[in-house]
Amino acid sequence: MISDALTHMQNALDIVERSPHPTNKIAATLFGMTNEGEDFALGCTNHWPDPIYEKVGTQQKIGNSSGTIHAETACILKSQHALEGASICITDPFCPNCAKNIAEAGIKNIYLDEDGFDKDFFKRRGNHFEKMSMQICERAGINVYALNMLTKNRRVILEIAPDYKPVEDSPIIAEPIESINEGIFNQIIETASEINQRRKFAVALVKSPRGNNFALIARAHAVVGYSMHKPEEALDLLTPRGKYSFIQEPVNRLTMYLSRKGHTLYPDYFYCSQVPTAREQVNLVGGGFKRITIGNTQKCRDPEGIKAMEQLKSLGILDYS
Repeated sequence: MISDALTHMQNALDIVERSPHPTNKIAATLFGMTNEGEDFALGCTNHWPDPIYEKVGTQQKIGNSSGTIHAETACILKSQHALEGASICITDPFCPNCAKNIAEAGIKNIYLDEDGFDKDFFKRRGNHFEKMSMQICERAGINVYALNMLTKNRRVILEIAPDYKPVEDSPIIAEPIESINEGIFNQIIETASEINQRRKFAVALVKSPRGNNFALIARAHAVVGYSMHKPEEALDLLTPRGKYSFIQEPVNRLTMYLSRKGHTLYPDYFYCSQVPTAREQVNLVGGGFKRITIGNTQKCRDPEGIKAMEQLKSLGILDYS
């Protein structure tokens, strides 16, 4: 495994300078095995998705979010294979948002370039890596290693017991459905509305790698590995840590689950009961999504999500039917 990780880390290092970011260039390589038993690998840098680059530019934010998609998240969203049990090599220590996405995508091994810990960028955000990113990995059951590309040695940062099972007290609901049409879509949304009442949720109709159709339902919840059943822990999880949070929003949960299972979204059947956050919307653009239906366009976790929606809608980047 270490030889594979060294190879894929070198691939990430080979492409990192292609990142258009002027100061913080990061690359990642996602690798694993397909359901057919064949190896796969995919590399990405952090970048501005083409529609944002062309119509917004690099200087303007989308709501309160940068217009860039992070390298780790770009790899996950662009993968054509189920990622359950896959691994990822990253040139730099990862932020809490990417830690949540990696956890929700079912990735089990993270390899970091040892030199990434010496960069100024990490020194500025190292507290979030130690206090949040690593805690998320520990709860989700993700191994984290550092690779020294000169000595070819691996340093253990976090290693999880093989029999560890992360808590998941609000798993994504996957209901088999016979066909795909507007009536079934509306029925699923109505049922989800009754179950979740005033809680934010998302619905997607998808096709599995085996050709079966499913309706997926996800609600906002703490990232996998955390439970909201203990009042004292729930309060802590709901408290933002600067710009980060342990809560995974429903659209992000669904898109990560698509990659985890290798599902394909039916583009016209993607719904969120409220406006997604600005970061979720940037990730949607970066993942190549074109359309999402919104239940209440006046409600969002914060006003910046509505601002982002107005920006992306006015420029024709996302269709909010």
